Amino acid sequence: MTALGPLMIDLVGAEMTAADRRRLQHPSVGGVILFARHFENRAQLRALIAEIRSLRRPHLLVAVDQEGGRVQRFKGDGFLPLPAMGRIGALFASDRQAGLEAARSLGWLMATQLREVGVDLSFAPVLDLDHGISGVIGDRAFDARPEGVVALAIAWTSGMQDAGMAAVGKHYPGHGAVAADSHIAHPVDPRPLATIEKTDLRPFRAMAERLIPGLMVAHVIYPEVDERPAGFSPIWVEGILRGEWGYQGAVFSDDLTMAAASAVGEIEQRVEHSLAAGVDMALICNHPEWVDRVQRSLTFPPSPQREARLARMVGHGPVPSEAQLARSPRLAEAQRWIERLGVDAPDLFPDRA
Repeated sequence: MTALGPLMIDLVGAEMTAADRRRLQHPSVGGVILFARHFENRAQLRALIAEIRSLRRPHLLVAVDQEGGRVQRFKGDGFLPLPAMGRIGALFASDRQAGLEAARSLGWLMATQLREVGVDLSFAPVLDLDHGISGVIGDRAFDARPEGVVALAIAWTSGMQDAGMAAVGKHYPGHGAVAADSHIAHPVDPRPLATIEKTDLRPFRAMAERLIPGLMVAHVIYPEVDERPAGFSPIWVEGILRGEWGYQGAVFSDDLTMAAASAVGEIEQRVEHSLAAGVDMALICNHPEWVDRVQRSLTFPPSPQREARLARMVGHGPVPSEAQLARSPRLAEAQRWIERLGVDAPDLFPDRA
């Protein structure tokens, strides 16, 4: 038995290599994030995930970004196209009950289809507000109003829970009020904390109080609170999230290879500062050579608290077979919502977190 380590990494391609296997078996690793390049068809994906899960006991967490809309890594071969969360929000604005029903149904569909192939968790839902400023968020957000995001996030995560999947809300404490994209730039939100508390933080606090199982932290700097990006800030993670709010769920970094993460140094420093801030699992994507550097140079002492929080992220409960799912009334209901809400644009950054 090897405890889950604090790193989540990816694979080079759709088939596991010897180098992939070596990295995954290193005790520093606790999870694998999959991208569009890892998916050819359901049979191949199912076999790949089974191989990942066979490497360790307890098995490594298997994760993906499968929000819907512009962020859906697995498409085709039975994976239904999920509408953007903003389309659910638009329905909610005109018909509150229909919006809530759609959110729960589609949250269940996303989680059920992923669990059927062996995925433990999807980094969803987005809890950011759509201020009409951030192109990288935009219709990935449910709503511009905190109360709308909270209502729809509760419904969406309830659907995920029905399917036995833990939800991970993102991007704490809110990415929607800055235009810069943290994948390629250094976004700064100059607003005072009091303003952020009245707006962007409200969905995160509401979901934290309902103990959403996981949260992902943004690489955004809020200089009125801390000069460091939130994902490297003990103030944001240990101080506000865990201290003031009493949050006991798992905290994930955003991808530490993103441009905004370079504010704190090289990859070794990014991992160290992220974990020191209170993050439970640090993501290193698309740079296997950086994973090698971290595994050579850093060691990670055991943390029973971290391991317990990560253990709660494993998929749980029965999983319907493809044949059972095909006959499910819930599948038919979800398909009706997809037809009503429509499908969306190609994936945004298919190989990035």
